[in-house]
Amino acid sequence: MGINFKDIHIGSLIQQSVLENNIETSRICNFLKCSEKDIVEMYNSKSLDTELLLRWSKLTEYDFFRIYTQHLILFAPPASLKQEKTSKTSLPQFRKNIYTKEVIDFILEQINSNEKTKSQVIEEYRIPKTTLHKWIEKYKV
Repeated sequence: MGINFKDIHIGSLIQQSVLENNIETSRICNFLKCSEKDIVEMYNSKSLDTELLLRWSKLTEYDFFRIYTQHLILFAPPASLKQEKTSKTSLPQFRKNIYTKEVIDFILEQINSNEKTKSQVIEEYRIPKTTLHKWIEKYKV
């Protein structure tokens, strides 16, 4: 399959990106202002500081933050229906259910492998039934 959105190990994903893009260690050291030992430690880290993750995203030209966004889409509890809609925030607001190809593949793979039924996917990930059926038709599950 691909990325495990439930249990993210960001260091190994960064290492994978570095290998796939053939980024030289010397370039990484210069860009991040760190040693080779620091790089190995980052590859072995389950999580990284956001500033550092932002630098890795720029270097590899891959948005590692989206992996966490996909985790939220799949595994965050739904907002309470009784929650006050009048609460204001100065933080930017984003649409929650924007499914990437990776998330669609992840979900369809669970159905294909009989790990989950269509009903379980609809209930656990709060994916509308019509949306799931469109994906199945489009990607021929």
